[in-house]
Amino acid sequence: MNRLQGKSALITGAARGIGRAFAEAYVREGATVAIGDIDVARAEQTAQAIGPAAHAVAMDVTDHASIEAAVRTVEEHAGGIDILVNNAAVFDLAPVTEVTRDSFERLTAINVAGVLFTMQAVARSMIAANRRGKIINMASQAGRRGEALVTVYCATKAAVISLTQSAGLYLIRHGINVNAIAPGVVEGEHWDGVDALFARYEDRPPGEKKRLVGEAVPYGRMGRAEDLTGMAVFLASAESDYVVAQTYNVDGGNWMS
Repeated sequence: MNRLQGKSALITGAARGIGRAFAEAYVREGATVAIGDIDVARAEQTAQAIGPAAHAVAMDVTDHASIEAAVRTVEEHAGGIDILVNNAAVFDLAPVTEVTRDSFERLTAINVAGVLFTMQAVARSMIAANRRGKIINMASQAGRRGEALVTVYCATKAAVISLTQSAGLYLIRHGINVNAIAPGVVEGEHWDGVDALFARYEDRPPGEKKRLVGEAVPYGRMGRAEDLTGMAVFLASAESDYVVAQTYNVDGGNWMS
């Protein structure tokens, strides 16, 4: 406990799911946490549920001005930023012959540009304050290989892994560690939507794809958000000071690298 005592964290897309679980874990470890989310009302509800160490921050990672404003808000509230988790992301799937430009642009705007420019804004803040920091990007097992129906999402998560490597190699000279987590299949609202899309394209009854992918995990079940918090705390803490530009699989054994 208290591995993050006195630290200030910003987590994007933290009003629910994995982001919320990370926020709860960071607060338990002594950090103050900004719940960054485009859904401000839900972010405020989440912050209130977590307690006084959490506060909501309006944040649209597709809008550069919104990113900059969120960073300033956290600086003013907590005196600076020590930890960033780039968690905000969206999913879509379709055969490559049916991918639309709108879907492509939405996924790349949030999953790639959102990660890059939020990382940039926070890194600039850390450097200006001469503040050593930790940046954690959320990749995915989908970034490790292609999937027949998941062309664009896989590409965006592969880009996150690449961004983590390049940014990590550059920012470590400023005392900023950049690493990533690659979850596998994780139970929650996200996978309910994924299951519905697979049901459409694979002509499956609702729930079947979710059941099948859970059974296929070597660990024996789908992941839960709480399964990822140990890695998130490790990468945010001093224990990971010598870890640079890595992407860690936390997926129940789905992918070995």
